[in-house]
Amino acid sequence: MKIEIVPVWQQMTPELLEELAVFWQQNKAIANPAMAKARAEQAVCLGRDEAGAICGVSTAVIKVLPRLRQPMYYYRQYFAESMRGKHQVQPFFAASKRALQDYTTQQSQPESLGILLELENSKLVAAYTKAHEPAFDATFIGYSPRGLQLRVSYFEDAMLQAPTPLRAPAAVSGTRRTAGTRPAPSIPRHGNGRT
Repeated sequence: MKIEIVPVWQQMTPELLEELAVFWQQNKAIANPAMAKARAEQAVCLGRDEAGAICGVSTAVIKVLPRLRQPMYYYRQYFAESMRGKHQVQPFFAASKRALQDYTTQQSQPESLGILLELENSKLVAAYTKAHEPAFDATFIGYSPRGLQLRVSYFEDAMLQAPTPLRAPAAVSGTRRTAGTRPAPSIPRHGNGRT
């Protein structure tokens, strides 16, 4: 099955937002309509099948890992069941990275150095076992608090920025920490998207 990958980063119309929200709901990816619309605002690329229907989507949102202290696009992609196993992961990722890099290079102060991936799909984890995967130019940087592989793919010519200040963790009533210790950093889970 051939799909068309369409960049939509920062170009979402009300019609596309609605179409994407319906796609997620129909595929039981994001059931909550408000969450589906909010995620649709983060769309990078859409995949359309031969009939023109959405069959895949990538999304991104800026995140700063405490260890990196640099802004990265936290990236997700999701395919309808009919598209899974059709070798679309790498082409979709490459098109999405191009769209994000093109957007970032037009900024006087880039909002991101590249892409952060948290691999939720066990088949991808099994397939990509090298510390650096040339096929999608992603480097292993450790594991998330959920025990999932974290990888980064930097944009061409990305330059380090001043370290983002770390936010002090909110105090929780009735808890104490030993001086000099920090709680484990986390990457919040967003919906059921799969990378």
